[in-house]
Amino acid sequence: MSVPARTGRDRQRYEDNLRLVSGCIPYRVVEEEQEQESHRFAKRVEVLMVTSPNRDDLVFPKGGWEDDETVEEAACREALEEAGVRGILSEKSIGTWEFRSKSSSQEGCGSPVGGCKGHMFTLEVTEELEAWAEQENRNRRWLTVKNAFQLCRYEWMRQALLKFVNSLDADVRREALNGLAELPHGAGPELVIAPSSSGSKNHCAVPVTWPIVPVEREALV
Repeated sequence: MSVPARTGRDRQRYEDNLRLVSGCIPYRVVEEEQEQESHRFAKRVEVLMVTSPNRDDLVFPKGGWEDDETVEEAACREALEEAGVRGILSEKSIGTWEFRSKSSSQEGCGSPVGGCKGHMFTLEVTEELEAWAEQENRNRRWLTVKNAFQLCRYEWMRQALLKFVNSLDADVRREALNGLAELPHGAGPELVIAPSSSGSKNHCAVPVTWPIVPVEREALV
């Protein structure tokens, strides 16, 4: 039996007239055999996205950060309520973004100026529930990084996804970046491969650049 989702905004946190939001990018690393009977396996990372209520847009789990929980607890709660997953949350956030909520335009995202400030983490999924609080309003879908990038409707989500990729271990990160490099010219990010000073893949930095769009133009379901 799933735990009911929190409703209302009586305990909602605000900062500088912005509604504070916490969320995460749930992910898993899967192994697949490269060639039949070769017994050689390659690692692939997949991320979990959920549909918005009454819409087909895919987003990462997120929601209001309330005053009786830490920002990390809020991210875990939203992942459980919206996507029905539990796991290991990153110790630090991968970034903070400001945006407006398109679905809350009539109520101004719950803040006087209609803005939100979202803290995003990564969540290594260890448990996927068959039933969860918002199951009737949301579908969930596992995607490759490449496919998720193509389906991200909003610029801030693509930026968060690239930050997530750069937080991965070198071998998995390389596979994810190779997938992004396959996108048609202009459809994907500009990938900048930085040479390793040591030659060891453990020290190989693969920074990713992406043009920054003013956050006040962003909208989020």
